[in-house]
Parts: sequence; C-alpha cells; structure tokens
Amino acid sequence: MTYLNDHFDEKLDLSKVQDRGSKKWVAMMLPEHVKLIRQYNEESKKAPRPQLDEWDLETIQELIEIAMKRNVDVEMKTWKDGEFFYRAGRITWVDLNRRVIEMEDTFQSFTLTLSEIVDVTIFE
Repeated sequence: MTYLNDHFDEKLDLSKVQDRGSKKWVAMMLPEHVKLIRQYNEESKKAPRPQLDEWDLETIQELIEIAMKRNVDVEMKTWKDGEFFYRAGRITWVDLNRRVIEMEDTFQSFTLTLSEIVDVTIFE
C-alpha cells in the first residue's frame, strides 16, 4: 500500500494541469445566460461617477480661471459612461451658455462638457 501511495504522489503534479476556466461551463449554458454574464462583467468594470461637492466644483472653477489667465496647459479628467478620460491642452474658451470648454492641443481643437469634468490639473 505504501508503494502505491508513493507512486501516485509522484505522478500527480498539479502544476501541469491546465484549467480551461469558465470556457468549460459555457457549453452547458444557454446563449442568453452567456450574454447576461458578459454584460454583468462589463458593467462591473465601470467606475461610479464621483460625487463632487460644492468645494470640489469651486476648486475646479478656480483652476480653470487660473489656467486661462496664465495661458498654461491643463489636464482635464472627465467621467462618461463609467470610464475616466484624460485630455490635455490649453483652454481657449469657456462657453457658459452651452456649458462647454473649448481646448486645443498641438494637433487639434476639441470641446469638453462642463458636467463631465471631475478634476483639473495645471501644468506650469
């Protein structure tokens, strides 16, 4: 009996086992279930919108004003549909009626919506 256990332990090397992960279960699921699981995984990766209070909004406004007066580059952190985006450039115009900021970098001009901005960093 001892010989059999020793021999079994020698051949059982779990480092060589290649698990297929969730692939082995997909064949037993309905396509609707697979679709819902994929949607859930995508939604769980999304970041919630940061809750900005009055102080945060005031700080963002002050940084935008400083960047415009000094004509320096800024990095805008925006949130849209559960993802954060970063855009860098110089602020050329703030349109409060349309609630947008017009910016330009070395290659192009672009517009950011004020409601999407969650952070501003000034580069001097």
